[in-house]
Amino acid sequence: MQQVELRFDHASRASQTHTNLSALRQSPHGLWVAGDETASFEHLAWTGDHFGDQRTFRLADYIDLPAGPDDEADIEGMARAGGHLWVVGSHSLKRKRVKSKDPAKAAARLATLVREENRYILARLPLQGEEPGAGAVLSGERGLAAHLRDDPHLGPFLSIPGKDNGLDVEGIAVVGERVYLGLRGPVLRGWAVVLELRLEETGRGRLRLREPYRKHFLDLGGLGVRDLCPDGDPDGDPDSAGLLLLTGPSMALDGPVHVRRWWPGRRSGVVPAGELEVVMDLPYGAGCDHPEGLARLADGRLMVVYDSPSPARITAAGGVLADIFTI
Repeated sequence: MQQVELRFDHASRASQTHTNLSALRQSPHGLWVAGDETASFEHLAWTGDHFGDQRTFRLADYIDLPAGPDDEADIEGMARAGGHLWVVGSHSLKRKRVKSKDPAKAAARLATLVREENRYILARLPLQGEEPGAGAVLSGERGLAAHLRDDPHLGPFLSIPGKDNGLDVEGIAVVGERVYLGLRGPVLRGWAVVLELRLEETGRGRLRLREPYRKHFLDLGGLGVRDLCPDGDPDGDPDSAGLLLLTGPSMALDGPVHVRRWWPGRRSGVVPAGELEVVMDLPYGAGCDHPEGLARLADGRLMVVYDSPSPARITAAGGVLADIFTI
């Protein structure tokens, strides 16, 4: 394993993007990254010994955000394929955190659910090199959650917070015209869910489903999907392409965390554990170092970024260390 520094500017450190990294993709000259506490994403250029020279892009400059430019989008996944950058929100409800030692106040917060509309987006932005342009979004009454409302497997979980095994999108991979969304939750009797979409643009800055979505049920032994990425060329033949899945607990637990390989063209629909190769076990900490984003680099290695990084990952220059594995 090697480590590499991702160095962020003062504003991103102040908003704790560097300690809440949740999405990652390689670009021709650096990295696209995002945290889950803002409505923006970042580009970090390779400087020769670290990723830095940060540029910040506000989602509201490229798509219409349902709740306006400032409410967080809880970005949980990014993809780059076909000349586009894709960004997906968690599509999940939040339950209030306990902040008081007063039992009544603590119980009241635990009973409070919050829906933030910017979380319910799936966006596609055209790229010219490393410059995004005005894009299109799937959201609102025609968004993904609306399509899932009557789904017999997923519909009942729309009213449950993501951290309680409710609906929680945590990764995206695009191969050709196929858009795969990995769900951290729900996990159904030990089976995780990956959604497969085919989308088209309406011409008014909106995306819509071109055909009904497909569901894939994967036996991950009780774990959910925390991220996923193409195992090879995202613009190659989708029938022969593999996906790497970052798998971990669906609820507020530290581990275990694995990377598994899935070949959708060989086995889809209901995928037994034997068809999901364990590529590696990933390190994780106690209350820290939660693997959240992964990307297959152009040289074949795998980069992983962590939410809630341990103090040992924070650098003197205000950066954070990501891990790179040879697989």
